[in-house]
Amino acid sequence: MSATAMFSRSEATPLEHGGDLAAARRLFPDAPQPFIDLSTGINPYPYPLPPLAANVFTRLPDSAAQIRLREIAARTYGAPSATHVVCAPGTQILLPLLAALVPPGRAGVLGPTYSEHARAAALAGHAVMDVSDIDELGAVDLAVVVNPNNPDGRIITKERLSALSDDLSVRGGLLAVDEAFMDVGPPGASVAGEIHRGNIIVLRSFGKFFGLPGLRLGFALAAPDLAAKLNASLGPWAVSGPAIAIAEQALADHAWIEATRIRLASAAGKLDRLLAEARVELLGGTALFRLVRTRRAHEIFQHLGTAGIIVRAFRERPKWLRFGIPSEPSWDRVRSRLEAYGKLAGTATTP
Repeated sequence: MSATAMFSRSEATPLEHGGDLAAARRLFPDAPQPFIDLSTGINPYPYPLPPLAANVFTRLPDSAAQIRLREIAARTYGAPSATHVVCAPGTQILLPLLAALVPPGRAGVLGPTYSEHARAAALAGHAVMDVSDIDELGAVDLAVVVNPNNPDGRIITKERLSALSDDLSVRGGLLAVDEAFMDVGPPGASVAGEIHRGNIIVLRSFGKFFGLPGLRLGFALAAPDLAAKLNASLGPWAVSGPAIAIAEQALADHAWIEATRIRLASAAGKLDRLLAEARVELLGGTALFRLVRTRRAHEIFQHLGTAGIIVRAFRERPKWLRFGIPSEPSWDRVRSRLEAYGKLAGTATTP
């Protein structure tokens, strides 16, 4: 996130992203291991890996398989056709390529949000500004909106994003909508069906919802001319054979997708009840993470960390904490630690 980070023990050295267990070990060397990592928004109930043929490892990725993956992704995410889909080794690698589609100018990022968008835009030569009001994005050359937003789950309606696209088109501007968490977003909120406008690019993350971030797979959905430019920048064989084989099956497994959405919504509700017992204020989130506010955020971060439970804290918003969803074996440990903190804090203590 822009100018935000996980606190160090001394609050002097930020950890810029969740999921860094090596840094967690340095912060809490005496904590019991393995760590329970709640610092990310990754599905703790991953897609079951199918058996893979040996040739997906021993041969270069097959071009026909790449086309099939684009077709399946188009159907799953709502793009008009495979020609509108770019497959990449994670959406992270797409950020600077996307920013470079617009000549250096002004970039606006609707924040607070994931910090890599601002960094990538700056690397592409843009003067970057963080804005808190979407109306401020109409006059930039590159507008970035994370939807649902990380870390608060904020949703910008499809109608508002379409209007922003119209405003930007007057000046040849581009709208990037990062839908990394749209798999658990409101039905119908995606703007994938609006990419025919020609100046909207939608990013979709495979690893977060399917719980397989190590596979490094993501997608851009865009008008064919923009998709072709991104594909040319990536070059051939951008996505590995194993990633293609697994994603082909996972994206087409609609029964698993629907069941997992229900499971995650239930787990998020369960986590909310535990957080309420810890006397913190729920600000929002998605079914993959919950954002809370409390004046005791650093104290809770330390209380959990010493027990080997890592959550996300934010330097510029010291009252915020973000909790990912625990895996099945982790619930008891998380529950007992939060309940213990609630008792220490006392029921009369305000958030």
